[in-house]
Amino acid sequence: MPDALASPYNASMVSVIHSVAAQSDFEQYQHMLAEGLHGTEVARVPLAVDFARSIYGDRRLGSGEHVWGHALGMALIVAGLKLDIDSRLAALLFAVPALQENGLAHIQKDFGVGVTQLVDGISRLNRLRPITRGFAAASAESSEKNPQQHLAQIEVLRKMLLAMVEDIRVVLLRLASRTQTLRYYAEEPDELRVPVARETLALYSPLANRLGVWELKWELEDLSFRFLHPAIYKEIAQHLDEKRTEREQFITEASERLRAELLSAGVANAEIYGRPKHIYSIWNKMRKKDVAFSEVYDVRAVRVIVDDVQACYTALGIVHHIWSPIAKEFDDYISHPKGNDYRSLHTAVHCPDGRSLEVQIRTREMHSHAELGVAAHWRYKEGSKARPEDSYDEKIAWLRQLLTWRDEVADSSDWVRQYKQAAFDETVYILTPQGRVVDLPRGATPVDFAYRVHTDLGHRCRGAKVDGALVPLNTPLATGQRVEIILAKHGGPSRDWLNPSLTYLFTHRARLKVRQWFASLALEDTLAEGRAVVIRELQRMGQAGVNLDDLAAKLGFARSDDLFIAVARAKLNMRQLQVAVRGSETLVEDRVPDELTVRRQRDSDASEKGILIVGIDRLLTQLAGCCKPAPPDPVVGFVTRGKGVSVHRADCSNFSNMRTMHPERVIETTWGGRTDGVFAVDIVIDAHDRQGLLRDVSDVLAREKINVIAVNTQSREGHAHMSFTAEVGNIPQLNRTLALLHQVEGVVGARRA
Repeated sequence: MPDALASPYNASMVSVIHSVAAQSDFEQYQHMLAEGLHGTEVARVPLAVDFARSIYGDRRLGSGEHVWGHALGMALIVAGLKLDIDSRLAALLFAVPALQENGLAHIQKDFGVGVTQLVDGISRLNRLRPITRGFAAASAESSEKNPQQHLAQIEVLRKMLLAMVEDIRVVLLRLASRTQTLRYYAEEPDELRVPVARETLALYSPLANRLGVWELKWELEDLSFRFLHPAIYKEIAQHLDEKRTEREQFITEASERLRAELLSAGVANAEIYGRPKHIYSIWNKMRKKDVAFSEVYDVRAVRVIVDDVQACYTALGIVHHIWSPIAKEFDDYISHPKGNDYRSLHTAVHCPDGRSLEVQIRTREMHSHAELGVAAHWRYKEGSKARPEDSYDEKIAWLRQLLTWRDEVADSSDWVRQYKQAAFDETVYILTPQGRVVDLPRGATPVDFAYRVHTDLGHRCRGAKVDGALVPLNTPLATGQRVEIILAKHGGPSRDWLNPSLTYLFTHRARLKVRQWFASLALEDTLAEGRAVVIRELQRMGQAGVNLDDLAAKLGFARSDDLFIAVARAKLNMRQLQVAVRGSETLVEDRVPDELTVRRQRDSDASEKGILIVGIDRLLTQLAGCCKPAPPDPVVGFVTRGKGVSVHRADCSNFSNMRTMHPERVIETTWGGRTDGVFAVDIVIDAHDRQGLLRDVSDVLAREKINVIAVNTQSREGHAHMSFTAEVGNIPQLNRTLALLHQVEGVVGARRA
């Protein structure tokens, strides 16, 4: 249910509506509720009053307030905001669904679809109460420990609140309810009023500010401030009361002088009056500027209401002519409106007696928007029967953009541009069992939700409950649902989750996490395979006691795991391992004067590949895996630590970097001896994806008698990317194969990596 309400804490400061507790004439209530409505609408008010009172009786809310008192007070605030008849009736009937079976059906039958939708919207917003209340209770502590996370969660809560309603009037009704609750707590103190006040300052007063409903914003802030900091509130209130008579006399004299100057300048029909003081605003200025109460310029303030914009600037010139403007205290919100479309001229001046005065200047239209904010869009116009439907949707879209933007918007054009690029309805807001709000793109599933909360939660997800009911894991989620993930003690994701036709995963983040899990699984298999090969070879050599970490370092690897992976992927052969174990890098082979021919083995392949190291006797060599040189590629050598000479293509970027860092280890190298073996090269193919594409590419490689030892293909949005590691005899054979691959249907590019 919405919150409870009570009498205002200071009748002189309340301009929206007075509390129902101070009223005794029931007919006056109905008159106030019907103010501004036409005949047929006025007749609906007593019907709703009678219906609500018959159901509410003497029932009370959790705060202790009577439900009927809350409903009537809430409706009076809504009427003070000049909202339409449906909004006023919805305020009166807000608790009917919770207290009467089939309550919404009864409301629709007697009061129409419009009222029913608003009441239903209020009921759905009530699901947020324990979430926002719990969040507010811990807000002070969390904001100190992690302020960025705290602010982010506030923003998500605001967005969720908005996303749960289809009509912005529901938010206005919620703000009216909260205002009345604080009024009630002002007269009936309760331990709940502190967490309610925290929640209000964190969530509801910023929403009122975004909506521009100043009449509710200042009261929400002042009452919350009073409950949270009673001593400071009392001190500022006393300062205001101590010199009230003097201040009122000062305002009267300043207003009369300004009115006379405006008349002489031809600005007629100007309204000038003192502006009511906002205690929370005064405290904020004292705190931010680190000044005393006496140095707050807008303690004495007047407001000037004129007919048009030209008169606003004329009045500004007169103000600055008769009084001295204070530097850096002028703001033109007409040329540069605030994010909530607030427009006005603000200036502060020094009067001849040394006291300061703030002056606000605006047109009547600007004043209406400043006081009522978006509520002004629904103000009833005498004689009209309905709101134009063609403009209603446009207003809703504008208001949604407004509410979801930050408080610190400097220029209204910023958020207009931003929200033209992103649709509000693309996000859903889901609750965790602990009450945290998680935002996800529309279409997300419980599996997406699990990965959004924590990667391990996603890996071990085996089922999900939505609002307490078990649902399939590919069920799309909706805003406001509470999701609980059922976990397995051990295990990982299912490969079915990556099947797009089964729709288990909607977000890119979740798909990436699942792919990473399976990739790490494959890496573990590779690691186990390499470890087994190394241990078996060491046992065969009678060297089972060798320290594997030392052996890995000798071969140039940081860890033994890197050694195992290199062996499993054939990047390190058994001959190199044997040499490292025996402590010698010289192969026992016949020497050939002035040149070196070495043998590179891959598994059982004994084909010879001759490499000539100019001017040096026979050395251990290996072909670099980064660039995979093959005859007749120009090659160059680099002396490694523990692995002999690594042979690179002359244009290899890795070699270029190594040469820059260690030029003394570069060695001249050419092809020598037998070069009629096979060499591994990488081939990359880009193509338009189609059925049978991989088969046609494979046929070309088979016809050219090219052995493929590794393949990796990816397809996304109709585009295929293929990588092959193939064994070729020489570069001419490779070039011929690439030319044939270009001729395959759909292939747009085939190249050596």
